[in-house]
Amino acid sequence: MFSMKIKSANYLEGIIELPGDKSISHRAGMFAAMANGKTKITNFATSADCASTLSCLEKLGVKIRREETTVYIQGVGKTGFTAPKEDLDCGNSGSTMRMIAGILAGQNFESVLVGDESLSKRPMKRVIDPLELMNAKIESTDNHAPLHIYGQNPLQAITYASKVSSAQVKSCVILAGLFADGKTVFQNPPSASKIVTSRNHTELMLKYLGADLEEKFVETENGFIHEISIEGDSVLTAKDLNVPSDISSAAFFLVAGACLPNSEILLKNVGLNPTRKGIIDVLQSLGAEIEILDQKELCNEIVGELRVRGSKNLTPKLDSNIISGDLIANIIDEIPILSVFGTQLENGLEIRNAEELRVKESDRIKTVVENLRRMGAKVEEFPDGLKVEKSDLKGAVIDTFHDHRIAMAFAVAGLFAEGETQINGAEWAAVSFPAFFETLKNIRR
Repeated sequence: MFSMKIKSANYLEGIIELPGDKSISHRAGMFAAMANGKTKITNFATSADCASTLSCLEKLGVKIRREETTVYIQGVGKTGFTAPKEDLDCGNSGSTMRMIAGILAGQNFESVLVGDESLSKRPMKRVIDPLELMNAKIESTDNHAPLHIYGQNPLQAITYASKVSSAQVKSCVILAGLFADGKTVFQNPPSASKIVTSRNHTELMLKYLGADLEEKFVETENGFIHEISIEGDSVLTAKDLNVPSDISSAAFFLVAGACLPNSEILLKNVGLNPTRKGIIDVLQSLGAEIEILDQKELCNEIVGELRVRGSKNLTPKLDSNIISGDLIANIIDEIPILSVFGTQLENGLEIRNAEELRVKESDRIKTVVENLRRMGAKVEEFPDGLKVEKSDLKGAVIDTFHDHRIAMAFAVAGLFAEGETQINGAEWAAVSFPAFFETLKNIRR
């Protein structure tokens, strides 16, 4: 186990080039592998999770060449994958396991997906159920990895009403739909208004590569259902892809910069997808001084630069300090750092409807609450969230619980805590941001 010691900073200053977006990189690798032709992917994520995706694809017979953050993939089409000679190790990556399961379900061979101890505890029933409805056979250990997938081609097209707002589940079903006979329809849970409640990178990239995919909202008595349909005979055509920088990684620096007076940070080429930029909207509404600059569209994704300046007094623009409802799905990965931000707000912060955090790399509600208390914060835990009061944080020994977002969130907390903060298990930051601590060191003053 590696420990990192963080001391309080006066302010932060500099220009940051963030790693490529992890969610988009996973998809770029998988979709390029299924496309006809050769794809060049620039700014591919440097994370261990995305390396797991590339490794699995290579074991399926895909030729991949990587030069730092540029990846070249020779697509094999939808039916050119070969049976793996060994288990497909997804490491710590739930995205890899859940999405690639949709591809493997439509193959004419058997495969086994395995993961590390943490991943093996995460729920897989949410993807097993729809895939079995599509006629794939999957053996598991009480709905957990390892997943032994007996592929079937063609699969049975279905209409699937999901009980959870999960981009991974949605992507799994849509990818399986590429191997189905007919049109597969995925329905997100109802929402109060016409908004896309789970990140839509899959839909945008598949359309960009030529898939026959449609989206619409269906009004029901329970609300609006976002519905995605894909034709099984869709063909993907290789196109070069440029991956925006990861907004989830940006969030740590946005909070750090906002909470330290006299700070000024510029974040380059950040993905501003409407289903992901909720964290910016929330931080701005809570008083963070964040500007969006040079906004443009790239490979169907919106990107831009973010400038954040520190303030002595963070004054929320909201009447309520409660964040809940449909917004939660768009900021689910950023809630650990948002909770840290809440300790610096006059009225604190309450987060509800976030029970999905219980089944991430760690139980993120529990781990955030425990570590905040170690730092002297006043915090209350709920089954679906937490409430934190404005608190003067003190340096403490932090347990990451093998979770990259916990490691990075509490490293930021250490910047404005009194004394020294020790992050035990700091190496887990590499899951999504290998250069996090180096980047933090370069901008602190």
